Amino acid sequence: MKPRILIVGSSGQLGIELVKALSAESDLMTLSRREADLTNTVALRSAVRDLQPQFIVNAAAYTAVDRAESEPDLAHAVNAVAPRALAEVALELGAWLIHFSTDYVFDGSGTAPWKETDSPHPLSVYGRTKLEGELAVAATGCRHLIFRTSWVYSAHSNNFLRTMLRLAAQRPRLSVVNDQIGAPTSAGELARATQRVLTRIDQPSAHEPESGVYHMTCAGSTSWFGFAEAIFKRFAGMVPTPELVPIPSEQYPTPAARPRNSVLDGEKLQRLLGVRLPAWEDALDQVLAELRSTGL
Repeated sequence: MKPRILIVGSSGQLGIELVKALSAESDLMTLSRREADLTNTVALRSAVRDLQPQFIVNAAAYTAVDRAESEPDLAHAVNAVAPRALAEVALELGAWLIHFSTDYVFDGSGTAPWKETDSPHPLSVYGRTKLEGELAVAATGCRHLIFRTSWVYSAHSNNFLRTMLRLAAQRPRLSVVNDQIGAPTSAGELARATQRVLTRIDQPSAHEPESGVYHMTCAGSTSWFGFAEAIFKRFAGMVPTPELVPIPSEQYPTPAARPRNSVLDGEKLQRLLGVRLPAWEDALDQVLAELRSTGL
């Protein structure tokens, strides 16, 4: 029997890729933003309870990092209160909750990759509300896996890759921050990794994994400037290639502070769940191939 999987936030960047990855081997159900108001937890609980899923995959989040500084209540409702509601229903149903979080729970100090055991210290409203969501999920006692990831992009939706390609058609010169380091992670790779985890859990002979936080990003690291360089190198001759100028964060001020070091250590994910994502460059190649096939 196929597992009953519910994706909350199915119309978002990650949700679209999760639908692709999970639809073939599951009894898949979805709740998009239009179908489930995450600020109405009574209705959200009722909708999930009616569907009776075995796995709840929460791909919904308030991700407007800078706007969150002026909308903290809304960010808190979506990133902290709604995940707690989903976790409470998961506990009631005996279901697993898969929840996605972020590198922004850390302050970016130091140069070593962040481990799950390192103490979070978010710099922004977005990071703080995502951390509150993590803690709220764990506090319910439901079976849960929290996947922290970073720098998510895809061939669709609004993201750094799409922004670079759009700006290249408008400007001959682009200034890109060069002192924030992380791992660009495609939504497709996140979805496929999640699919592998769920398949493993659903096997009758499988040992139940340890609930908790896992870091899930593509392997390797680069700066935003390095990410931009890699994009235009691969698209040379297909889109205008702007002059790229590396700049420090201080020359690109934003309402929300960003961590300088966003590299996450994925050893726990590989050791306990048997999953390792490919190098960020390889994932980028796959996304760009998708873009080329659809004519950008």
